[in-house]
Amino acid sequence: MVKLMTYAGPAAADAPGTRTGGVPYTPSAFEWPRCRECAGPMQFLAQVSLADVEPGSSGLLSIFMCQNDPGLCDDWDASAGGNRAFAFGADAVHVPTPPGDGVTLLDETCAVHFEQVDVEDYLEAPEWWHQRSGRPAREVLGQVGGQAAWLQNDETPQCDGCAHPMTFVVQLEEGHDHRTSANFGGGGCGYGFRCRSCGTAAFLWQR
Repeated sequence: MVKLMTYAGPAAADAPGTRTGGVPYTPSAFEWPRCRECAGPMQFLAQVSLADVEPGSSGLLSIFMCQNDPGLCDDWDASAGGNRAFAFGADAVHVPTPPGDGVTLLDETCAVHFEQVDVEDYLEAPEWWHQRSGRPAREVLGQVGGQAAWLQNDETPQCDGCAHPMTFVVQLEEGHDHRTSANFGGGGCGYGFRCRSCGTAAFLWQR
């Protein structure tokens, strides 16, 4: 079984819970991440309620990626400094003002609906869902929990704190509309992880 994220229409920029786009909920002391290569502020891509991934969990996984000079900063690598992921706790109730420079927000905030589908491999799920729902396969926004479906080799990141492999949280598609979608190289997928023990998180994408 795969737990799909599907497009559920536009959402408010500060809607609570899981969504793509908008503005993140963060702790009050949060500083907007900047790219290690170009020093510009990163673009906020998505936040995932960890309760949607594992019932009984709390907090948010929030994902950012540099889009100031697309293709020039190493935004696909989990450790090169062109993206950031954060595992926030219950204190993530503040909505920060994005920096005034750089590319910081997607052009659309999308609400998410979750659907359990009876396939073993997530990469088969968009077409399976399209055939049964009659909706475009592009309206599949990703999956939560389960196993990452790698487009290339397994690149599960290790936690910098404990050196153990991180736990898979979310796989993201670029989006339902190419005019407002994230940039994973054109047809790629993003992958978000966290370390439950250390409270760290990581993100990367493949194409």
